Amino acid sequence: MIETAAPRAWYREPWPWFLAAGPLTVVVAGAITVWLAVRSDDGLVADDYYKQGLAINQVIRRDQAAAELRLRARVLFNHENQHIRVFLRGAAGRPLPDAIRLRILHPTRAGADQVVELPASSAGVFDGAVSALGSGRWLLSLEDAQQSWRLMGEMFVPRDAEVALEPRPL
Repeated sequence: MIETAAPRAWYREPWPWFLAAGPLTVVVAGAITVWLAVRSDDGLVADDYYKQGLAINQVIRRDQAAAELRLRARVLFNHENQHIRVFLRGAAGRPLPDAIRLRILHPTRAGADQVVELPASSAGVFDGAVSALGSGRWLLSLEDAQQSWRLMGEMFVPRDAEVALEPRPL
């Protein structure tokens, strides 16, 4: 007399689960991707892209003005105390402003941007405080109150404690 084993139910076999693991992984990854797309901000998309394109000539003029004034700046960051000191120098005989504006811009998240007004503490030295910056790449834009010139640079937090700002080459 030959005994045959009773067939096992399909869900007790390893092969159906092994074959279903790939498609299930793709479905879970797709759901996570949809959740991230809906939840996150489209920081790179500008609502007024046409106006920004028209304003590019004004930005170029500001860079040219900074180059003509021979402006250079050195920015020192103290990340622990959240303190900023800017050393600004320009052409001899040209007065420096009483206050400057430093824009700290995140390349992709506009909500993390900061604008810091820095009054002069002595000739060519400007001090101020900044909120904590997240780690990563940050763009720096230094300008006077009238926005007649601009110096640009970039830093990497927490690596950079000192950044040189210069007019952008044209």
